[in-house]
Amino acid sequence: MIAYVKGIVAMKDAQSVVVDVNSIGYRVYLSGRDLDRLPPLGESVFLHTYFQVREDAMQLFGFLKPDDLEMYRLLLGVNGIGPKAALGVLSALTADDIRFAVLSGDEKTISKAPGIGRKTAQKLILELKDKINLEEAFEKKLSGEELPAGESASSNEAKSEAVQALIALGYSNTDALRAVNRAASEDMDTEEILKAALKNMAF
Repeated sequence: MIAYVKGIVAMKDAQSVVVDVNSIGYRVYLSGRDLDRLPPLGESVFLHTYFQVREDAMQLFGFLKPDDLEMYRLLLGVNGIGPKAALGVLSALTADDIRFAVLSGDEKTISKAPGIGRKTAQKLILELKDKINLEEAFEKKLSGEELPAGESASSNEAKSEAVQALIALGYSNTDALRAVNRAASEDMDTEEILKAALKNMAF
């Protein structure tokens, strides 16, 4: 119903922001990461929103990036994860972190999120692994919104190509992703990453 909110940052607290839209204040709940990135009071902000309607409340959850909103919707589809818990996951992990943790079966990373124990992390991986495409995950990573310091888009592209090559050789998505993440370093090309990954997988 409400796809986005664009207005002036009127108030902020530890969980939400009030956005003034034509003299009407909309309270929008944000992840901790997005709260830290908000512009100062009095400046303009654009938030992609998820509008939740319950019998006893109507709430807006906002995101600075559409990718985070997309991941939020996926998280809400996991049995046992509600709106606040899903926001907590996105406070601790980026959408990229979640995608790669799911694809590699990394429950330890997911359980770092507040309120997410080992069993819930396992359930999240189980329910989302068929909804996240490996190639799509790399494409989103390569769109380059937040590359780690010192890591180039070409380096990520080499990793993606190496993973696809391993899958073509018959390895599972999970094994291929794990092997490439362990083997790859900055300035390695696809062939070097592939050789290193195969060497690791031989042991």
